[in-house]
Amino acid sequence: MISSKDTVKQAILKARSKKVYIEGNFIKLLSESTDADVKEYIKECKRRDLASRRKRLDITKQVQKQNQELEQAAIERGALVLELQNSLEQTQSAKKEAEALRDEALGDLDLMQKKTQFELISTIVRVALYVIIGVGILTTLMYGWAIFSGVDTQIIGSTWSNMFGILLTNAFSIVGTIMGVKYATDKE
Repeated sequence: MISSKDTVKQAILKARSKKVYIEGNFIKLLSESTDADVKEYIKECKRRDLASRRKRLDITKQVQKQNQELEQAAIERGALVLELQNSLEQTQSAKKEAEALRDEALGDLDLMQKKTQFELISTIVRVALYVIIGVGILTTLMYGWAIFSGVDTQIIGSTWSNMFGILLTNAFSIVGTIMGVKYATDKE
């Protein structure tokens, strides 16, 4: 215990001149005295110590509250980051799915166009062959009729020969043109 009157008196003087008081566990070391100034000093030291402790306690509580708020904000931020990552992954997944569907649709469209072109070419070739065969049969029947009826077949014979040459040339020309168009429009 601090009981020396000089020590306590000097502490009182410092308190009056510089507003510095003993705090904390040092107050317990001050011995009670009958001197009114010492009693008043000890009482003021205890009051200031209590106020200082309350202030520190309030600051500690405030810091703890702010720490809790910061921890809660960090948790919410983490949840938002996870939500954003999930959203980004879903967006990328949807984009990939849309691109796959687009590629599939383009493939289907290309297949349909090729099928339509093939059907059109097939129809053109079939009709051209029917016309060529029809004209060839008709010309041959007329030539045969002319031979059996005893008519002069010299003009009809050369016409029949020229007609078959022209029909064959046209047939190959049509097929060649169609094949050329088909390969010219091929993307590869």
